[in-house]
Amino acid sequence: MANMFALILALATLVSGIIWCLDRFKLAPARREKVARLKLETAGAVDDKTLSNVAKQPGWVETCASVFPVLLVVFVVRSFIYEPFQIPSGSMMPTLLIGDFIVVEKYAYGLKDPITQTKLIPTGEPKRGDVVVFKYPLNPQLDYIKRLVGLPGDRVTYDAGSKEVTVQPACDNSQACDKALAVTYSASEASAFVQTFGRVSAGGEASSGFFETDPAASVPQDGVRLLARKETLGDVTHNILVVPGARDQLGAYYQQPGQPLGTWVVPAGHYFMMGDNRDNSADSRYWGFVPEKDLVGRASGIWMSFTKQEGEWPTGIRLNRIGGLH
Repeated sequence: MANMFALILALATLVSGIIWCLDRFKLAPARREKVARLKLETAGAVDDKTLSNVAKQPGWVETCASVFPVLLVVFVVRSFIYEPFQIPSGSMMPTLLIGDFIVVEKYAYGLKDPITQTKLIPTGEPKRGDVVVFKYPLNPQLDYIKRLVGLPGDRVTYDAGSKEVTVQPACDNSQACDKALAVTYSASEASAFVQTFGRVSAGGEASSGFFETDPAASVPQDGVRLLARKETLGDVTHNILVVPGARDQLGAYYQQPGQPLGTWVVPAGHYFMMGDNRDNSADSRYWGFVPEKDLVGRASGIWMSFTKQEGEWPTGIRLNRIGGLH
């Protein structure tokens, strides 16, 4: 859907631009010449109204010429500088909540062709801890957002029991990988978020709900209070959430050939992504790596936030969330 919109926007900008150029450099001079010739033939006896009718710009040309500058600005900004995205799920809680509208820096990892996603000009490289928007590898029509945990060559191990990540940089299958990145965790504490189960969404499907409450408040019978921890990934510290007592479905993990279950070596030109809501995120643990060509950009801030549940209409506005990532 995003690629289709980019294609439509590019075509609309191109067509209106051609018409704008045609009008500016050919049709408009011809109209002016026609008016000048009429004035000369009538010795200036023709009134302004008649002259304007003689040199009237066609309506469709006027419309295209008027919208072209607007389309051009939108096309350039959206394709190469910033693009807005909506957070549809709770996989990146507590950093990003359902209903957050974020701004993504499209130029963070290189200027790309908006249609083919071919990198045109390199401008930077992804870093561990970045919050990244990318094309879902199993369906490039979908945009996903996760935190970048593993760079090319990293060996990433996830302990489903302790729910902790180990990253060993610059590894491949021929190296011992005895050096690990400094990844530390704070003690678990009650978060402000409660997850409820057995809800029925607007579409009639069972789903989970996430609600923000006082950490000391009681929890509904069909819910559980999520636990919060601070995870420091190298020099980046952020908050994560876990469901107490929950364990991953290890059988659903993506098992990389030659690696034990729960361990992955990131191939060259690829990245390993994880959601901050660790027990509620379908990420690289389950479907593998993200190719560099599928990176869209780096999330940089929140420009609007609505109180809502997944698949439902908003019920309020959270102005306190506007600004940088939380």
